[in-house]
Amino acid sequence: MAKPPSLTGENGFHFPQAIVFPSPSPSGEDSAAFDTPGSTPLSNGTGCCAPGLAEGIKYVSTDGMELACGWGGFTPGCLQLFNTSKGVLFFLCVASFLQGMTVNGFINTVITSIERRFDLRSYQSGLIASSYDIAACLCLTFVSYFGGNGHKPRWLGWGVMVMGLGSLLFALPHFTTGMYKVHSSADVGVCAANQSQSCAPATSSLSSYRFVFMLGQFLHGMGATPLYTLGVTYLDENVKTNYSPVYIAVFYTAAILGPAAGYLVGGMFLNIYTEIHREPDITPENTLWVGAWWIGFLGAGAASLLISIPILGYPQRLPGTWHHEAGAVLAHQLKDGSHKKASDPDFGKTVKDLPRSVLLLLKNPTFIFLCLAGATEATLIAGMSTFGPKFLESQFSLSASEAATLFGYLVVPAGGGGTFLGGFLVNKFKLRCSGIIKLCLVCTLTSLMAIFVFFIRCPNVPMAGHRATLRVAVLRETYSPVCGSNNLIVSEKLRNGKKVYKECSCIEKNTFPGEAEAGKCTSSCEKRTLLLFFMFIVILFTFLSSIPALTATLR
Repeated sequence: MAKPPSLTGENGFHFPQAIVFPSPSPSGEDSAAFDTPGSTPLSNGTGCCAPGLAEGIKYVSTDGMELACGWGGFTPGCLQLFNTSKGVLFFLCVASFLQGMTVNGFINTVITSIERRFDLRSYQSGLIASSYDIAACLCLTFVSYFGGNGHKPRWLGWGVMVMGLGSLLFALPHFTTGMYKVHSSADVGVCAANQSQSCAPATSSLSSYRFVFMLGQFLHGMGATPLYTLGVTYLDENVKTNYSPVYIAVFYTAAILGPAAGYLVGGMFLNIYTEIHREPDITPENTLWVGAWWIGFLGAGAASLLISIPILGYPQRLPGTWHHEAGAVLAHQLKDGSHKKASDPDFGKTVKDLPRSVLLLLKNPTFIFLCLAGATEATLIAGMSTFGPKFLESQFSLSASEAATLFGYLVVPAGGGGTFLGGFLVNKFKLRCSGIIKLCLVCTLTSLMAIFVFFIRCPNVPMAGHRATLRVAVLRETYSPVCGSNNLIVSEKLRNGKKVYKECSCIEKNTFPGEAEAGKCTSSCEKRTLLLFFMFIVILFTFLSSIPALTATLR
């Protein structure tokens, strides 16, 4: 039997025929991008190893359809100025910025303050952070499957609205609990002899508020699921293929700048006392200080509710653009002929097609390994973003606000710059799928080598009275250290404000009595600069591969 002529693509995939597109006369914002005389071959990078598109690809004109921007019958002319791919990109960037600022910024910044305010353990705060991922895992398949065949902007708008409700719910415990009061339950004098006392762990009903925080995080996860699935595909469908990596890079850059802003703004809020109508008796340097952790969630929640309104008004397809219709055979041909069923235009519109869709993806090894690589990197990013500020706080004896601000300074240039640079490199060098994967491999290996810096550690600040064979029981309510002039932490009775204690006989400096200042001693670790530099490298190259990997997955 005669074999039809074939066009061999990259990575050995065979296309039954050359892919050409007719020459329409596009209109709208991206018309210059679609200036294709005669017939144009498939753009660089689309016929590659992920579930690509081969026979049957077509661009469907959206002109002449009712695609006005508005809500129902209310479609004023002024709104049509934003009914473009750039307009969609702007509102989606704001939504991703708010999501990143809230989930990966504010929550990670205030986690120690919430632990202190509501008597939570570290594993309980870890459950709060994990609730976001649990919700995303539960909703991801159904949202992406049914939302992909539905009205994407409506799914996106309702998702952002749910995310805003989650932020407001997260701030609710501040208004339903009593005022935060600092009190001392024991009288421990300055420079007292080494002594120990038995103490039972304090029980508090405030720890039950962790379920409210978990529910708020669950709503965050539900609302953000459409944003990073349907939002990406909506952009990819409504812009030219060559421009898609740049649009997606801008979208994800906003998502990376969000956490950076959350660290900086959240750190600023932590310098404000949680009871803003009261004059505090202590300073932020005091270990019992609780900052205004809840302000950021109120602002982010209100902003999310507002930004969801214009997103809900966008049409299913943008006017003046070409929709890349994916009713095509997979480039990765399957021996059992399953791809022929997937090419049916009615495939994927009912829940009974879901198992077949999952099976098609599981049979694509390149797609699966890209997903596994993304999952492992997401695990590392989640761990670093959650406990990164806490790590800096403990290593360098910083306050919660100082640690959050310092971590924000790392994330802004490294995370945001790496994300945008990754999309720029793909577009600049017109990388095909194999080239994209090689770039991801180089970035991953570089960050892997730099991550060994975490084996370097700074010594703990020495504490007076601490011995390897002696463990002194200290109640959380009474622990309030002071830093002696000999750089030893000394416990003292809780007093108002930040004070300096003179003529301390228990602190010797040059054989004379020394002095002590309220608060922990500043770490003098000489490895601080080296640690921060390699943390910058890890963050930079981790995010540098994010957009190229996503582009390879889409292609």
